[in-house]
Amino acid sequence: MTLTVRPTGGAAEVLCLSGTLDTLAAAVFGQELETHVRHAHGAGRRLIVDLTDLRLVSAAALHVLDLATHHLAASPVLLVIGVPHVRELLLLSPPAGLRVFPTLATALASLSALDRPATAVPAGDGGVLPDRTGTGEADAPAGEREELRREVLGLRARNRTAPLIGTAQGILRERYDLPDADAAFAALRDASQHLNVPLRILASAVVTAPRPRADGPWFPGRRHTPMPVPTLLGVHDPGAADRRTLLGSAVDAVMTYTGADAAEIHLTDPALDNALVLEGHAGLDAAYCDQAAQLTGPPAPAAQARARGEPVLVLDIALDPGLAASSVGRAALAAGSRALHAVPALTDDGTCMGVITVHHEQPGSWMTTAQHTALTTLAADLAAWRSWYRRTVVLDALEHLHTHARTSQRTTPVADSRPDEGAALPARSRAPDARRLRPPEG
Repeated sequence: MTLTVRPTGGAAEVLCLSGTLDTLAAAVFGQELETHVRHAHGAGRRLIVDLTDLRLVSAAALHVLDLATHHLAASPVLLVIGVPHVRELLLLSPPAGLRVFPTLATALASLSALDRPATAVPAGDGGVLPDRTGTGEADAPAGEREELRREVLGLRARNRTAPLIGTAQGILRERYDLPDADAAFAALRDASQHLNVPLRILASAVVTAPRPRADGPWFPGRRHTPMPVPTLLGVHDPGAADRRTLLGSAVDAVMTYTGADAAEIHLTDPALDNALVLEGHAGLDAAYCDQAAQLTGPPAPAAQARARGEPVLVLDIALDPGLAASSVGRAALAAGSRALHAVPALTDDGTCMGVITVHHEQPGSWMTTAQHTALTTLAADLAAWRSWYRRTVVLDALEHLHTHARTSQRTTPVADSRPDEGAALPARSRAPDARRLRPPEG
C-alpha cells in the first residue's frame, strides 16, 4: 500500500492510496487515517480518501474506515472508491461518517452542497431519491459481493459485543483468581448455556451487578416469582418460553395487531448506559439492522421514545431533515420505510425496558385506535416480561456462575513455595492444563 497526499488548493485535503489494502495493511491505514482526519478538521478542510487506484480492499480495511469516521456524521469524510461491488456494499450499509462517490471529480463537486444544510430531493412519486451511485454494477459476481457484505456486517457485530465480554472476563479473573481469560470465558459460557441466557446479556449483568459477598449466595433472600402472563403476547405456555421464542412471538404479535410492514424490538442494556440494542425484527434488511443494532440517542425515533417515555410518530422520514440525513434514516428509506411509530415499553414505575418500533411503506399515520391500543398493550407485556427476566433468569445465571467459580477457586491447588532452583518439576506441572477451554472463533 502506498499513501500520498494530493493538494487541492482549497477546502479539501485528498488522501490517495494505491496498491493492496489487505488485512495486514489495514492497521497502518487506520493510524494514518486518524492522523489525517485530525489534521484536516483542525485546518477546517474536508478530508477526501481516494481509493481509486487500489487493486484490493479487504473487509478489515472497511471496518477500519468505519471506526475512524463513525463520529464524523456532521462533517463526513468523502470516500472515492472505484470497485463497484465495494461501493455498492457501502451504499447499502452506509457508515455514519462516510459519503461514497465513484470518482474524485464528483466528490470535489459535492463539497459546496455538503456544507449546506441537508435537504430531501423529491422523486416523481413523492419519495426521496437516494444516492445509488454504483448500485447495479456487476463487475464482481453477486456471490462475492454478498460474502463481503456479510463479512463487514459480522465484523461490526463482533466489534459491538467484544468489549463488553472482555470487560466481564477481566472482572471474573480478578474476582475468582482465574488463571487467564480463557478460564473466565469458560465460566461465562457454562452459565450462559446452563440457563439459556445469551452470552452478551450475561456479560452485561456481570459488569453492572453489585459485587457478591466473599461467601454465601450472590443475592441472598431473593424470591422467585412466576413469569407474568401476557395480555396479547402470543405465548401459550409462559413458563416454557425462552428469551428467543418470546421475542420472536412479540415481533409476530406486533406485525399482526398493527398491520405494519416491518417491526423491530430494542431492549435497554444497563452496561451501555441503557442504550437500545436490537433484539428482534421482521421485514427489515440486514443493512438497516446493522445501522439500528445499537441506538444511543436522537434522531432515531426509538431513542427519542426511550428518552421521553412516550410514543414518537414520524409521519414521513423523508420530510424529517435530521432523521433523513442520519445513517439510520437513510437505511430505513433504502429498506422501503416511510413512516415510523415507536412506543416505549414502560414498567409500572415508569422504567423503560425497551422500545417497539413499527414501519409503514406509505407516509402518514395508518393505525386505528384499536391498533394503537394493541401496540401499547404489547409494549406493557414486553416491559413486564423484561423486568421479570432480569430479576429472575439473569440473576439465576449469575448465581450459577458465582457458585461454580467459587467451587473451582477452592479446588484449584496452590503451591506453597517455589521449587529449588535447578530442581526438576514433576511431569504433571509441565503439562498444559487440558481443562482450559478456548472461546470459539468468531
